[in-house]
Amino acid sequence: MEEKQYKTVKESQLEQSYVLMTKHINGLGRLFGGQLVSWIDEIAGIVARRHSKSNVVTAAIDNLVFKAGAELNDIVVLIARVTYVGTTSMEIRVDTYVESIQGIRKIINRAYVVMVAMDENRKPLLVPGLILETESERAEWDAGVKRSLLRKSRKVEGY
Repeated sequence: MEEKQYKTVKESQLEQSYVLMTKHINGLGRLFGGQLVSWIDEIAGIVARRHSKSNVVTAAIDNLVFKAGAELNDIVVLIARVTYVGTTSMEIRVDTYVESIQGIRKIINRAYVVMVAMDENRKPLLVPGLILETESERAEWDAGVKRSLLRKSRKVEGY
């Protein structure tokens, strides 16, 4: 039997930046929410693939909170990291910021995405555990446990 693998949060975290162009803007001149959801799903998938070393599928996107908008020519920065792992799933936190020309970042969105690792037969695959190195990572893990339990109870209720 193979020994369980473990990885740190830092091993798979990722930061991605975009300049908002006309193709990213909605009818009110702000970042189209669907574009942001696409970027969130993409970066979460990359982080999950790095952590699991496998292909992944999106199981859920929750707690997607739009705190502020972004406009044409703004720099948008997404930062994603693993916050909690189950047996075959990983929770990825994605924070989105608008970055000023001076480099100051203002958070505009936070989302939690659940990804499931898949084997070559498209069956769920065991994922590595998570090594927690900081108090912040431990606090995020504890909150992730609660979010996981909430997701499971919602599933039982049919949501």
